[in-house]
Amino acid sequence: MRPVTLARTAERLASGQSPDKALPEFLDEFYLAATPELQTSMLLDEPAPTGDPRLDALLGAVCEYLAHEFKLPKVPAWAYSPRRYLERAWHTSSLVDDGFREYLTFASPAEFASRNIFTEERPLRRARGPHRAKT
Repeated sequence: MRPVTLARTAERLASGQSPDKALPEFLDEFYLAATPELQTSMLLDEPAPTGDPRLDALLGAVCEYLAHEFKLPKVPAWAYSPRRYLERAWHTSSLVDDGFREYLTFASPAEFASRNIFTEERPLRRARGPHRAKT
């Protein structure tokens, strides 16, 4: 069953499910949510600790990023908890290349970089992501 909240996603991560499975499944549900109110409700409950500081910080970044990207009314306060930030840099790519790490450091969205997580420019994109009307 796909997780319909970020808190449920954390439970799946804590039980050993791969982030490469749990997070995309949550994103699919989030992107398909019919209203901003439903999207907001998917982020409200604070995820329990996963046992991995990187994943705990990542969940804070995901929450803040989605709230900003979808112009939701607010970012839940839990996303700014100290445990949602890393002390040491985490470059999410498995490539050990100084040039690529520099690119990730430069390209990473603020919601991730502020937590010492360095990733690609659009880290949560999905093949069937949201279709926004052009304004």
